[in-house]
Amino acid sequence: MAISRARKEELLESYRQQMAQSSGFMMAEYTALNVAQLQDLRHKARGQNAEMFVVTNTLFELLLAEMGVTAPKELLTGPTIVAFCHNDVPSMAKMFREVAQGIEENRFVIKGGMIEGRLFGAAEATTVANLPSREELLAQVLRTINAPATQVVGVVAGGIRQIMNVVKAYADKLESAAGASSETAEAAA
Repeated sequence: MAISRARKEELLESYRQQMAQSSGFMMAEYTALNVAQLQDLRHKARGQNAEMFVVTNTLFELLLAEMGVTAPKELLTGPTIVAFCHNDVPSMAKMFREVAQGIEENRFVIKGGMIEGRLFGAAEATTVANLPSREELLAQVLRTINAPATQVVGVVAGGIRQIMNVVKAYADKLESAAGASSETAEAAA
């Protein structure tokens, strides 16, 4: 069934809005997925703070052309799903990889995507999926920042422990000397 010109404009505007709000997107070709699988895929995409659309290849190609990006033909063939990532693309790439592994072969095939205005193909999608997510990167940075502080705390605490041990040893020595002198005083009396 043909799509009216007004509907095409509406879809194209929707794609533009999603592209403006996103840091990139992931693309996949899907065949013979049932409604439940598509709904599950959309639910997982929302969990990654992404919006997923079944796109019209020619309209999506037009959107990319407006951005000054020429997409290879293999990215825009067959039934295509595009997930616009509002947080980070690597977490979406990981989710796409997990979905592709959980579905029969060739029913969900990752085509590629875009990060920071740069298109990548299926081969690079694996590399993107292996990138750490934003949260993982932040955790690594915090560990790096905290490591010197943790070491300083350990050194200071070690010094304090040594001083406390010396004071305790001195107090024990004084106690034992006081105890020995009181025993000699009692024996003399």
